[in-house]
Amino acid sequence: MAAQNGKDLLIKLDMTGGGQFETVAGLRATRLSFNAEQVDVTSLASDGWRELLGGAGVKAASISGSGVFRDASTDERARQIFFDGETPEFQVIIPDFGIVEGPFQVTSIEYAGSHNGEATYELSLASAGALTFTAL
Repeated sequence: MAAQNGKDLLIKLDMTGGGQFETVAGLRATRLSFNAEQVDVTSLASDGWRELLGGAGVKAASISGSGVFRDASTDERARQIFFDGETPEFQVIIPDFGIVEGPFQVTSIEYAGSHNGEATYELSLASAGALTFTAL
């Protein structure tokens, strides 16, 4: 795979619950991480080596991003999702790799600004159910 532009890693939000995805406005930096818990099944018969039970751990994904506050419709929707405790569908577009889609909960929104600078925000999301991956 060739080098990719970081700006092509997009976070999209289902605006209506009907599959109308829009890119979250103003983001400058985005990050997606996947994690799986380990289930240790090591016993006295393990010859001194740890053994893990394949496929048994809980999987999770997290998304974070930061950018410039624009007060766009996606800003308003993300804020409302947080206050309502909703878990709508999100998409993460990974350039030349694929699309990760599924329900996420907005776990934090932070707004900041300085006297002589732009208003910024940071957004964190946690997976709230099964995710799908579609290769590009």
